[in-house]
Amino acid sequence: MVSACAYSGAYPTGYGRYAKNTEGVPEEMFGELQASGFTHFQQSGTGAIRKYYNYVRVTPMVQPLDDLGQAWPLHDETAEPGYYAATLGTGIRSEITVGDKVAVHRYTFPRSSSSRVVIDMSCGGLAIELGRTIPLRAQVESMGQGFAQGTVWMEGVPLSVFVQFDAPRWRQMLWYDRRLINGGTRLDFDSIRHTTLRPFGMLFMGPTVAGQTVEIRMGFSLRGHEQARRNLEKECGVETAAFDTVRSRTRARWGDHLDRVQVEGGTPARRTVLATSLYHSLIKPCFGDDESPFWPDSGPYAFDVCTMWDIYKTQLPLLSAIVPDRANDLLESLIRVCEEEGNFPIGYRMARGADRFFRQGSALAHTALADAHALGREGIDWNWALVHMVDDLRRMYGEDFWEHGVVHPISHTLDLAYAHHATAKVARALNDRRLADDLEERSRGWRNAFDPETGLLRDSEFYEGGKWNYSFRLLHDMRARIALAGGDAAFTRILDQFFGYGADPVTQPGRAPKPSEMAAGYALNRFEGLNNEPDMEAPWAYHYAGRPDRTAEVVHAALTWQFGTGRGGLPGNDDSGGLSSWYVWASLGLFPVAGQNRFLINSPAFRSAMIRTGEGEFVIETSGHRDSPIGVDGIDRTPPVQYVQAATLNGRPLDATHVSAADVHRGGRLQLTLGPEPSSWGRGIRPPSLSDSAAAAQ
Repeated sequence: MVSACAYSGAYPTGYGRYAKNTEGVPEEMFGELQASGFTHFQQSGTGAIRKYYNYVRVTPMVQPLDDLGQAWPLHDETAEPGYYAATLGTGIRSEITVGDKVAVHRYTFPRSSSSRVVIDMSCGGLAIELGRTIPLRAQVESMGQGFAQGTVWMEGVPLSVFVQFDAPRWRQMLWYDRRLINGGTRLDFDSIRHTTLRPFGMLFMGPTVAGQTVEIRMGFSLRGHEQARRNLEKECGVETAAFDTVRSRTRARWGDHLDRVQVEGGTPARRTVLATSLYHSLIKPCFGDDESPFWPDSGPYAFDVCTMWDIYKTQLPLLSAIVPDRANDLLESLIRVCEEEGNFPIGYRMARGADRFFRQGSALAHTALADAHALGREGIDWNWALVHMVDDLRRMYGEDFWEHGVVHPISHTLDLAYAHHATAKVARALNDRRLADDLEERSRGWRNAFDPETGLLRDSEFYEGGKWNYSFRLLHDMRARIALAGGDAAFTRILDQFFGYGADPVTQPGRAPKPSEMAAGYALNRFEGLNNEPDMEAPWAYHYAGRPDRTAEVVHAALTWQFGTGRGGLPGNDDSGGLSSWYVWASLGLFPVAGQNRFLINSPAFRSAMIRTGEGEFVIETSGHRDSPIGVDGIDRTPPVQYVQAATLNGRPLDATHVSAADVHRGGRLQLTLGPEPSSWGRGIRPPSLSDSAAAAQ
């Protein structure tokens, strides 16, 4: 539940140097890495999410309290899962580790007659326009030597912290507006506004000799001080140094999770990017078991679902494969949100009320629920889940879709048609055939979104994209969708146009590009790269037209050119792990078709790989594999593409370009023969479509 990092106020996580931007190379806010302290709860690579947390700033200082908020350079940074360390320009070595619901800070001070650790309870958000978060109410209390507690209500959520400070003979006081409150033991603010906010918090102060360390332990809860204290005692014990224990425990847990995907071969850079991507894929969503501030029951409470539009295609299938217990917990939590608030959220953060993000998408939770049911996931009341799935189809844009079979923005027509199909699958499996038939018929409304003259979506408004970006969704009836475009050859031609086959290279925008430059770029109707969620699945649309060789070429180019180990090593916002999850799957030679219980197969980037699923191990082996570098300079040095020539699954020939998700989850062995030229493999048998079932029934 808890994260912690250095805080500068920069976009998008609170760490770093850059200002908010949506186009071109980002502008710098600061000329160097710096920090005014260390905050808790951060987003992970999200864009304009509007809520950036960074609560409860802890600042070690040798300056007077008046200097609180000043930023100092960061030196000698070290980072690994569950641990961060850096030396501030003041000479204070700062280390932080986290557990489930705790953070432990350890500071090594220089010699000083008045060292101090200041906790700012009023901090929230970023130092960008409209990025600040102001507490609504607050209370802070000194509990006696070495103990304090506080609660701030941020966007309707009570965030409580219980603090234990290990530095004998240090003074502790409360402060308000950078002034100490001598003898005061409690601060209460019944109502705070932007115009009335003055910083406030708690402070620990005392002399230090050079190299002296102090430790501050913090337990967090969304259910009050007492639960925050219990969380701290559970993970850290009572009145004992806990830093190394918590760090070791967290490191072991991360090691176990990261070992669930293993590869052999590949260049060091590829292996580094893969390991980093897997780590990023597992940071969010956050789970605060038994921590819901909105309903009293125990059980999973998931937040930072930021957003379903970002994560439902790639990240949720990855969580389902390698951490199925947590994937189930997420679905259970989303069902509970729907019960309490009346809708499945598109986004759900640590704030009162589900973020509908209605412009992004509609009814996206249905795909994850359908996949979980197809895999036989237990622990979910599926009849009750179906009730909510059906009800949610009528909300927001769904009402117009229900009545007319089409809705604008037109991409929501695709979302809702797909969600009807996913819900129909669950209904049919639960033997509600009448409901399933009705939903399946309505799911055919995807046709209403397309212009048969162009084979593309009709003109409409689009969220972060255009009709070309959204026209290559992996629908539940790709056979009919390709026929609508004029057949395999015609569909392949417009896909080729989208990916720029035979076209001149484009110039990438630089810093502060002019609107005319961006407009000219968008007018090309080209694949922008993997910085846009609709584009994540587009390369695999070739599979349905019998051209897996084209998928291999596009994915190979993306893995080679768009990802690296340095700054700028991601082609866009990571969006809570959605983009990194894409990289994991693409490197393994698989792509999940969310909502269809299916994986598409492509040539992998590694000689062999293993996915440790909840039921077994799924192994991907290759023959003829050749390692290739990433970020190669010069088009003429681009490493050659490798194409699948033949495949076997558990020793049996596999002529299709897909396997069921059940095959992957139960474990097995996929063997791929690779070669330097396209082959006939996968050209005949296409991934299933709804039309195939209809034809078989006739």
